[in-house]
Amino acid sequence: MWAPMGRGRWHGCALTVWATAAAHRRILEPRPMPTRGAAAKSRSQDRLYSSADRKEKIDMSRFSVENIRNFSIIAHVDHGKSTLADRLLELTGTIDKTKNNKQVLDKLQVERERGITVKAQTASLFYNYEGKQYLLNLIDTPGHVDFSYEVSRSLSACQGVLLVVDANEGIQAQTVANFFLAFEAQLSVIPVINKIDLKNADPERVEKQIEKVFDIPTDECIKISAKLGTNVERVLQAVIERIPPPKVHRKNPLKALVFDSTFDQYRGVIANVALFDGVVSKGDKIVSAHTKKIYEVNEVGVLNPNEQPTHKLYAGQVGYLIAGMKDVTEAQIGDTLYLHKQPVEPLPGFKSAKPMVFAGMYPIDQSEYNNLKSAVEKLTINDSSVTVHRDSSLALGAGWRLGFLGLLHMEVFNQRLEQEYNASVILTTPTVPYKAVLSSAKLIKEYREKEITIINPAQFPDKSKVTEYLEPVVLGTIITPDEYTGKIMMLCQARRAVQKNMIYIDQNRVMLKYLFPLNEIVVDFYDSLKSLSSGYASFDYEDAGYQTAELVKMDILLNGNLVEELVTIVHKDKAHSVGKAICERLKDSLPRQLFEIAIQAAIGSKIIARETVKAYRKNVLAKCYGGDITRKMKLLKRQAEGKKKLRKIGNIEVPKDAFIKVLRTQPDK
Repeated sequence: MWAPMGRGRWHGCALTVWATAAAHRRILEPRPMPTRGAAAKSRSQDRLYSSADRKEKIDMSRFSVENIRNFSIIAHVDHGKSTLADRLLELTGTIDKTKNNKQVLDKLQVERERGITVKAQTASLFYNYEGKQYLLNLIDTPGHVDFSYEVSRSLSACQGVLLVVDANEGIQAQTVANFFLAFEAQLSVIPVINKIDLKNADPERVEKQIEKVFDIPTDECIKISAKLGTNVERVLQAVIERIPPPKVHRKNPLKALVFDSTFDQYRGVIANVALFDGVVSKGDKIVSAHTKKIYEVNEVGVLNPNEQPTHKLYAGQVGYLIAGMKDVTEAQIGDTLYLHKQPVEPLPGFKSAKPMVFAGMYPIDQSEYNNLKSAVEKLTINDSSVTVHRDSSLALGAGWRLGFLGLLHMEVFNQRLEQEYNASVILTTPTVPYKAVLSSAKLIKEYREKEITIINPAQFPDKSKVTEYLEPVVLGTIITPDEYTGKIMMLCQARRAVQKNMIYIDQNRVMLKYLFPLNEIVVDFYDSLKSLSSGYASFDYEDAGYQTAELVKMDILLNGNLVEELVTIVHKDKAHSVGKAICERLKDSLPRQLFEIAIQAAIGSKIIARETVKAYRKNVLAKCYGGDITRKMKLLKRQAEGKKKLRKIGNIEVPKDAFIKVLRTQPDK
């Protein structure tokens, strides 16, 4: 009775399995009529292939030199450069209009987090005006003083600039600095007054400021609101009408300037180039004027704002080029590229970036050294203004001495290391490069020059070997509302600054010019200035060479032993306060020992500050209940002798975290 039923059940199950398999086979076999999903898939594939074809088929030859405009956007921090760039990209149809278009060209995580531009970005825009198709190459630049090197590089690929000024804040320190960069490069300047939609905006006042400071007539200013898109179309028309086309020759041999580069771990170096003469296409053999190496061009194209390959790039155009450069040292910024067997006179290139601030960088764990080394190498191709020297320390191990353009530059570099390469590091207190003029012929022969540059305080030469010391100075520009002038002058005097000039740029704004020693402003001057002026004052500086100074080398001693990592160079007048601050910081971070530790700051043999870490003491009188005083004195004397002996033979090991606390970048108390 059970068997047939069971057999029936098994038979039924087998039939079901067979039917299901057949059904699957039918679904998988090709059918004459596609399903809705398959049709959509094939449509998307067609679209993908057609867009790839479209990408390949941008014909750059249809843009004659007369229809090309290369321009840059320059301004002070937070005056709306990137917002204006977003609107220009939308107007020309380069990107779709959506509410998410904020800082489209700022691609780095650090830029989006801080709301600042760190790296200059390029985009090619196609725009129809009066029946002609124009190619507009836009470069969005950083606004902070530390990144003025990026701005000067970008201007080399341009014929004109948009000078953006906030209608509420008016001309600021970096506006002035960037204007003069463009003026020196002999570029056409179009003043744009942004943020006219703000409640407190006063565009008429800003127009008068522009006329007074830059000598540009008020009728040339364009008033816009980049956020709302008001009047932005006029900016594009002004670019075409007022900025001249590039002066180039397409029939001459190729001459291209590398003005920026980035590193891609799969494709190698991507070089941003401005073509001054000739044509370059995929498959060309090109030569670097700097390294004399020969490369084959794998890809050329324009940034729109993402990479878009083209058949060729022509003179007057700005684009990118990939030529299989794998090593970070091969793409020198400012280098000239030319065709193999058609050498040309190299372009003048750029002045190499001059580091203003130096800091030691060490891996937290020495086993991470090689990973950090490759991360630093890759990041320096994206940021060529960082200088790298090998360095080592007894306490912190092997590392580097890095040169930066300023403190924000140093912070951004450190943040990019953490975010892009997951590398955490110890950064020491920033110092500035000093110079010493040697006195003896023997030393001059040893160093092979009379004037030596010192970037590591431990290598500071003794006063007896030197005629004079020199410290770097900068010409600082401060623009502030006049009610804060008195406080700011007192701050500048406390920093050993010398006043050079004072001009009223309108009824209530003052421009002060001071000559500052760089080491006085490098750590916390900017923060002090902002807090004194309730955030209204702006500050910018430019290199002004070196001046003689009374500098001293301050040693830190622990029980009479020199600690090399804590050596600092200070001005004679500030030595006491700086020495006291370091001793106090060390006292808080050194662990107590069984013997007393004397922390001393010394200049030569003279002690200028001292702190003492007390010893651990056992209570040797605990067993004495009353009794004669001489018994107690004997025990205390024996303990004191033991501590004295221990102090002679005891070795103070400064733990790594104590070094980190003292050397970490923090303003002196």
